[in-house]
Amino acid sequence: MSSSASPPPSTAFRSPPPRAARGDSLTRGGFPCRQKHNNKNKTEGEGEEGREEKGINGRVAAAASVALSAVPMGWEGVDERFARMVAEANLDQAPERRRVRDAFRDIQLGIDHCLFKAQYSGIKMEESYEVNSRGLEIFTKSWLPENCKIKGLVCFCHGYGDTCTFFFEGISKKLASVGYGVFAMDYPGFGLSEGLHGYIPSFDSLVDDVIECFSKIKENPDYQGLPSFLFGQSMGGAVALKVHFKQPHSWDGAILVAPMCKMADDVVPPWPVQQILICIAKILPREKLVPQKDLAEMAFKDIKKREQCLYNVIAYKDKPRLRTAVEMLRTTQEIERRLEEISLPLIILHGEADIVTDPSVSKALYEKTSSLDKKLRLYKDAYHSILEGESDEMIFKVLDDIISWLEEHCCRRAN
Repeated sequence: MSSSASPPPSTAFRSPPPRAARGDSLTRGGFPCRQKHNNKNKTEGEGEEGREEKGINGRVAAAASVALSAVPMGWEGVDERFARMVAEANLDQAPERRRVRDAFRDIQLGIDHCLFKAQYSGIKMEESYEVNSRGLEIFTKSWLPENCKIKGLVCFCHGYGDTCTFFFEGISKKLASVGYGVFAMDYPGFGLSEGLHGYIPSFDSLVDDVIECFSKIKENPDYQGLPSFLFGQSMGGAVALKVHFKQPHSWDGAILVAPMCKMADDVVPPWPVQQILICIAKILPREKLVPQKDLAEMAFKDIKKREQCLYNVIAYKDKPRLRTAVEMLRTTQEIERRLEEISLPLIILHGEADIVTDPSVSKALYEKTSSLDKKLRLYKDAYHSILEGESDEMIFKVLDDIISWLEEHCCRRAN
């Protein structure tokens, strides 16, 4: 990857245009949206939460800069001045995350990873922003096959330290290449969507945002009658299950990859520390005080692919915010209690050596769910990120298992 792929520093961060108006809804690529932005011209206004966070931003900006300043060391072939400019950006709010992503997009797609090297033709991609019912501007993206009829809809829920515009680009193109319409969104506070970076004030509200987005897609007349599937990875698995709890009869199945039904003991702080953090979260919900190990090291088995995580420059990589950690812990506890309520067809895929989310809970999910149509795929010696951080052969084996399951359930629906 040569430094010439980087845009000049003078154009890497452009001032954004005015925010999308909250009226005159349009539809782009299956997503209802208030306004479609050019990929090089995305922005949002500061918004109510942004104004509230102004004081906090000042306090955390220095810490964020220090935390990010080491990142360029892993960006092989990237111009040093450009890398430093990206690394020192304050990603707390979406406008800066969008500028960074626009500047870094071509570099991301050019890294030496099997998901990016695979070539697929006949795929239409659309990116949009929609102001949802809570007044938050949500980023959405679709990947649609152009040369064949759509077999079904796959709606993706990303993980905690992820976005829908990095590794999932390769996964979604693979699915679209075999006939599936793939849709994804960044949650509020993650990726390119509006909100304080990495902050989940309410997991239930986040799930409601996901339901609102995907429900509008499914209401599109072009997709009426097509089977629809949830695809949740890690924390996204918890999101998908919560969507199912709220919409028990709305989906034809779920793909759960290393689902966050319970945090592994190596990730969760000891019980006394949990109680202290829960109390502090009531006073300082947005502060980053939760201790955390290196998730990339724990999640990615392949060392080279682990280093490539650094190229997802807008993913949240800092310590979890207090309220976020509390909401995630409560969500996993709720899901553990409600495993028997899960009734939709599902396939669960999990690495046996995963120390981020507990594979034993995936086994319990398989055993306790009331669904009669269920499969469990455990991959020997595989870590948490089985679709991104394993050998090329393992990654494509997992993808093939997902596609085979989708094919089986679409054929069953057609018959």
